[in-house]
Amino acid sequence: QVQLVESGGGLVQAGGSLRLSCAASGRTFSTYAVGWFRQAPGKDREFVAAIRWSGGDTNYADSVKGRFTISRDNAKNTVYLQMNSVRPEDTAVYYCAAGQAMGVPTSVWRYTYWGQGTQVTVSS
Repeated sequence: QVQLVESGGGLVQAGGSLRLSCAASGRTFSTYAVGWFRQAPGKDREFVAAIRWSGGDTNYADSVKGRFTISRDNAKNTVYLQMNSVRPEDTAVYYCAAGQAMGVPTSVWRYTYWGQGTQVTVSS
């Protein structure tokens, strides 16, 4: 049974930093991509960043390029999202997701497994 558990969310002031973690278990993820998505109230779930477990290729939404960094720790089976220079519009529930992929897809439909989400609130 695949499990993805997010942690690290919370309240942060605009301009500050936060690091989210996604601990993965239940299978080998070498052929998988792991992505971060977010969903604000009343809005659709949107792509934030993704990384291919093998090789480390990454992909970012334009809105977070240069501010957020996705990375992985193979030994810990964990993917991180380092969020710097956060803005009030980054406020959302952040979800970790995993799916088999050759690349680093941005569509929610390409991801099979999802975590429960962690709330990030950025105050102005």
